[in-house]
Amino acid sequence: MEAAGPVTRAAARKRAPQIPEEQRERRPGRRRPRRRIEEEQEEAVFREVVSFTPDPLPARYYDKDTTKPISFYFSSLEELLAWRPDMEDSFNVALEPSECRQPPLSSQRPRTLLCHDMMGGYLDDKFIQGSTAHTPYCFYHWQSIDIFVYFSHRTVTIPPVGWTNAAHRHGVCVLGTFITEWKEGGQLCEAFLAGDERSYRAVADQLVLIAQFFRFDGWLINIENSLSLAAVGNMPHFLRHLTTQLHQQVPGGLVLWYDSVVRSGQLTWQDELNQHNRIFFDSCDGFFTNYNWQEEHLERMLGQAGERRADVYVGVDVFARGNVVGGQFDTYKSLELIRKHGFSAALFAPGWVYECLEKKDFFQNQDKFWALLEHFLPTHSICSLPFVTSFCLGMGTRRVCYGQEEAVGPWYHPSAQEIQPLFAEHSLEGAGRGWVKTHCCLADAWNGGSSLLVRGLIPPHVGHVAVRLFSLQVPVPPKIFLSLVYKLEGPSGVEVALELTTGDPGSCHVGGIRTLNGTSARHSPRPLRVPPTKLARWVGHCGQQLQGGWVQRCYEVSLRGCLLQDLFVSFARPPGSLEEASFVCRLGELQVVDANSLLAPLPRVQAVTVSRVRWQRATSEEEGPPAPLRLSCTLHWSYVLSPVRCFRIRCRTGTGGGSPGGGPPGPEKPALLGLAFVNQYRIADLLVAAAGPSGDGRVEFLVEPVPKEGFLVPQAEWGRAALLYSTPRT
Repeated sequence: MEAAGPVTRAAARKRAPQIPEEQRERRPGRRRPRRRIEEEQEEAVFREVVSFTPDPLPARYYDKDTTKPISFYFSSLEELLAWRPDMEDSFNVALEPSECRQPPLSSQRPRTLLCHDMMGGYLDDKFIQGSTAHTPYCFYHWQSIDIFVYFSHRTVTIPPVGWTNAAHRHGVCVLGTFITEWKEGGQLCEAFLAGDERSYRAVADQLVLIAQFFRFDGWLINIENSLSLAAVGNMPHFLRHLTTQLHQQVPGGLVLWYDSVVRSGQLTWQDELNQHNRIFFDSCDGFFTNYNWQEEHLERMLGQAGERRADVYVGVDVFARGNVVGGQFDTYKSLELIRKHGFSAALFAPGWVYECLEKKDFFQNQDKFWALLEHFLPTHSICSLPFVTSFCLGMGTRRVCYGQEEAVGPWYHPSAQEIQPLFAEHSLEGAGRGWVKTHCCLADAWNGGSSLLVRGLIPPHVGHVAVRLFSLQVPVPPKIFLSLVYKLEGPSGVEVALELTTGDPGSCHVGGIRTLNGTSARHSPRPLRVPPTKLARWVGHCGQQLQGGWVQRCYEVSLRGCLLQDLFVSFARPPGSLEEASFVCRLGELQVVDANSLLAPLPRVQAVTVSRVRWQRATSEEEGPPAPLRLSCTLHWSYVLSPVRCFRIRCRTGTGGGSPGGGPPGPEKPALLGLAFVNQYRIADLLVAAAGPSGDGRVEFLVEPVPKEGFLVPQAEWGRAALLYSTPRT
């Protein structure tokens, strides 16, 4: 590979200008939208003459077979330096930065890093809008980790946005990977490191710009090839510039160095931080060791790390390759030693439970793996409201919306994963046999594709059992509303309730009852049978039986000067019963919201446009009189993203008369197409009726915003656009 010429930082920024957020939200695609022939307040109408002329989309951004948007990577230095933000890139932008969390990542508490390396990467997770994968890999123990690294052997690995959205929702930092390997990697390093500072600064600036634009948090730098003296001499300068610029542009950004090259330029893994690689540690935020260490390596590192012990991430290969401590289901042995010496841990490829064990037992094996590590994995707390989750894993065998089935068939969409609880199994202390266990379950759902199953046993002479679901550190407003949707399986008289703990260094008043200073108090709020009128849009069925046997419980809590710390669900034996009571309860949704936020006006989805239209003839087995068509197109709209969880994209299809403003073709319920987490959505291969010779075909698209508070938005606030299409005139 020939060396790239010097590139200044100014030139790099000229080549890759920022697209302001408001433009990213409003600006249509490169190709002009189809001609708009009418626009009313409720709906915009566009006209299209059906044509089967090929109109290829950029291969980097779209799957060549389906035209669905995909996540991508760069394979060369030239691709990296040539990149500039484009509207096509916006599909891969994360919804928002990482949620507030406690303790912050900057604290000196030892951290846990998960390095996701699975079969080369960019598998089912590359499909930004989801896929129909039957048995995908799914990670959901987010409360136990602090940093997520998406690893592949591509030169510049940009994390698929589904991982970033899921991690950020849980307050977890996300890093991409910059890797060079073998002879080609050495040539690439020489191209930008062996010259003057303009070249390595241009590469660093471009990496910062990519993280900033796509809203992930930084980079793991992995140089797996030897370097010349000139190149290795510039490496600390490159790391310092990258780290400094990233901290300025990406709040909470991180740059980590992997234990590979030493200061002489030789590729010699050390399995520890020492005098041969210390210069790289001093130039960035942290050091990720190789995996073949023993306890004496950890002991030697104590002096090298000094006060930055938490910035040393001791590598653990879960596959247990080489001369390693633990690995596989014995990984806890590694963690025990790492925590004994106060270091952070880097778990490499915990997808071992998916790759090497039976897929049908994946959930049980994953829960077993993380349960064995539980003692060594301090959790972190979320510290912002609203706090809403349906426990959805971002996958399922069907799609459900508030108890109503909307689509049947397997689906996988990591961006759709909701906040996951603390999965646990607890036994009551003493001689009693009481226990409670939580695990995820795809068999039923209230909203999404899965729910949380809680099973347990209340022994005789024990009134109730409870399990902690979430750890929070939320300074709460004067009044909050809570809601729990649940369903008891089988005959059971067990009573289900929410419990919460509060605490604050100062005074905390709960419902007029003062708790002691500096303590934590546990409360069982009283359910509301009827919500206040103004809040009916949020909870309209308090205490009532809902579809599918679900029940909704609502609570109102008045607070002053309090910190919300934990959320429990408790199970009490039937009144008057002293016998052993077993239960199986499915939790469908949990909401904690600021009462005032529910009264704020809702914005309306506006300026829906239709562009990048592609037509295909249906396959022979789909044909009928008249032969149907397959429609692909891109929707854009305008909406402020900060208050939204996602958008549900729906459609109505049919054929209508000649009047463009004739309205929708009927009152049928619009079909769910999918979920969007940015202000655009690619519709791929939608089956529509062919237009007849005497009338237009019509398809209406609807964009339904889903607020973070979790309530249903009236259809008047949805965005709408209709596409009328006709056959060419002969």
